[in-house]
Amino acid sequence: MSRGLTTQLLHADRLGGVEHGATHKPLHTSAAYGYETAADLASVFQGERSGHVYARQGNPTTHALEAKITLLEGGVGTVSFATGMGAIGSMFIALLKQGDHIVASQFLFGNTASLFQTLENLGCSVTLVDATDASLVAQAITPKTRIVFVETIANPRTQVADLEGIGKLCAERGILYVVDNTMTTPYLFRPSVVKAGLVMNSLSKSISGHGNVLGGAITDTGLFDWSTFPNILAPYKKGAPKSWGLLQIRKKGLRDFGATLGAEAAHRISNGAETLALRMDRVCDNALKLTTWLEQHPKVAAVYYPGLKSHAQHENATRWFKAYGGLMSFELKPGHDTFAMLDALELVIKSSHLGDNRTLAIPVAQTIFWEMGLEKRQKMGISESLVRISVGIEDYVDLQADFEQALAKV
Repeated sequence: MSRGLTTQLLHADRLGGVEHGATHKPLHTSAAYGYETAADLASVFQGERSGHVYARQGNPTTHALEAKITLLEGGVGTVSFATGMGAIGSMFIALLKQGDHIVASQFLFGNTASLFQTLENLGCSVTLVDATDASLVAQAITPKTRIVFVETIANPRTQVADLEGIGKLCAERGILYVVDNTMTTPYLFRPSVVKAGLVMNSLSKSISGHGNVLGGAITDTGLFDWSTFPNILAPYKKGAPKSWGLLQIRKKGLRDFGATLGAEAAHRISNGAETLALRMDRVCDNALKLTTWLEQHPKVAAVYYPGLKSHAQHENATRWFKAYGGLMSFELKPGHDTFAMLDALELVIKSSHLGDNRTLAIPVAQTIFWEMGLEKRQKMGISESLVRISVGIEDYVDLQADFEQALAKV
């Protein structure tokens, strides 16, 4: 019998087998795992049989969460990490070597852009392009290009990459295509449909949803042929090639750098993921209503949200995504004080997080993109008055009323 996504998530633990009739997998806190014989221990170390050797590489609780993320993304396997940045950083370090080249969107999350600076210092080269146009990605590819990396919806200006065009390009050229799915979540979009080989999700955001935990994950969709990837090390070429990439990420990324997701955090994320669909339906509905209302407000100069017909990539977003997510941003018209408007908000929280059940707002240029400098912000289309909103699940009438009274005071 074919079951819906929420049904599968709700019953994944129980149907997978849980002692004492529990409906959730238990919280495993042990750091070490013992075996009856030395041969058994050696076979687990060598990947000849499943098992746990040391909690830095995961434990039964994190592996249960990984199974849920794999289910969400329709992939073949997942490795979890302590944070989203831990996932991205470990993935790059595990798969790249000196002299390799990356093509990435120029509209990246600030910390990801900072990570690319670090990779350049280590001998990799990075070319940033306008990823809303696949032809620009094609122009940037060189014989040394190993990875093309994009986000589904850019933070904070909500540009939507040409996900399908880039996927076709990477498939034709045999290049690993990595998509950060955080802003859409696997409920709204599965990057495997556009031929992504790896998918990254920040589990801290909408998948957990409650703003009380950090986590990240890399999922292999099974679409990339790892036998063609030149950087797979000999010890990890075991079994079918489809397992090689994720095994190397777990060993050379998670194990060697230790960005391990704790069992308690994994347990919280796993429970939060059960209501992903319900929360995202409400978030997307609130966001579309709020942006439609703000777009007509006399004090608002511009609103950025893929669900609006005025958005440059609205047609593609409509074609690819189930809905448009909870990330939006807007600018006030000249002469109106952005900080005064934010300070006047009573319900909306001034915070840097995303994907929370509560609606959050932040002035972008003065906070999360401050280190980038004015020139780079301008290239990314980030004005000094830009406000980013992460829309939550509050009653919509209360959200609109809060923005209405705040805008009236500036």
